[in-house]
Amino acid sequence: MSSTDTERADHLRVLGLNDDEIRVYQHLLRAGPASITELDEAVPGQAVGIDATLGGLVQAGLARRSGSDHSRFLPVPPDAGLEALTLRRESELKQARIEVLNAYDEFRRTVHNEATTHLIEVVSGTAIVERINQIKGSAQREILAIDSPPYFLGAGPNQMEIEQLNRGVTYRVVYSPESVEVPGYLTENILPCVEAGEQARVLPDVPAKLTIIDGSIAYVSMSVRDTDVNRSLLIMRPSSLLTALIGMFELCWRNALPLHASVGTEDDRLEPIERRLLALLATGAADDTIARTLGISRRTFFRYLERLMNRTGASTRFQLALHAARENWL
Repeated sequence: MSSTDTERADHLRVLGLNDDEIRVYQHLLRAGPASITELDEAVPGQAVGIDATLGGLVQAGLARRSGSDHSRFLPVPPDAGLEALTLRRESELKQARIEVLNAYDEFRRTVHNEATTHLIEVVSGTAIVERINQIKGSAQREILAIDSPPYFLGAGPNQMEIEQLNRGVTYRVVYSPESVEVPGYLTENILPCVEAGEQARVLPDVPAKLTIIDGSIAYVSMSVRDTDVNRSLLIMRPSSLLTALIGMFELCWRNALPLHASVGTEDDRLEPIERRLLALLATGAADDTIARTLGISRRTFFRYLERLMNRTGASTRFQLALHAARENWL
């Protein structure tokens, strides 16, 4: 079997086809219309008879009878069949989810009978990364985050977020100044995610590291100002505590400054590099970090900064930031 056939088989298996149905369907795609006898000989070793296998493909909307005597079978346009398979699979997954939740509730009532145990889960050590990936990977609508070092998943590119943004998951992230000071984190992680659609803001002082998934589950840990090691992760499920965490995020979001220039804002008085410089200033990044990110010398950075302050009449960077926010430059 070729690598293409193997990959296709994996996808068909996800849709609910069994191995015999996949092998027969693959043969029909390669060879075209075939009789029952030809298929039985071409695909030996089936667990069930060829009649049952073909019946499954016909029922799934992937094959039909052809010929004057209806003795041959051929693949058909799969649109309707795939839709039916997808809906059936979704129904099965929902039912399985209900069964798992019911089984866990039964466990909690009979084996681990503590009324609030299921609301908070404490994770530590090497299990932290696995649980974070599980929770973030389940996002369907929105992820809210307050970002600060140290990082459980490292500070490199965030491919999972970019993939989720591409499939429509909304990200709103409040960054701490320490985030942009981590070597490479701004250019390799934050900015690529912003370019992919993340809404990003920065707050001078964040209360905790927090991620909220679809408003239904969250995980929280200490920020870099509270700890310098990855000690533990608290996972919160629907409760008054989760509601409070969502409220805390929204409060931080309202008080934070945009991390990047607003898309579509036009102002002839500003050059693109000046907009980028103002956005980086808002993060609280050090002068050397800003200059390195912009690809300019420290001297050129100060020349741009001086020109902006003279243009706005600002005598301090704080006044410059206020003017930039008031003029919607950020």
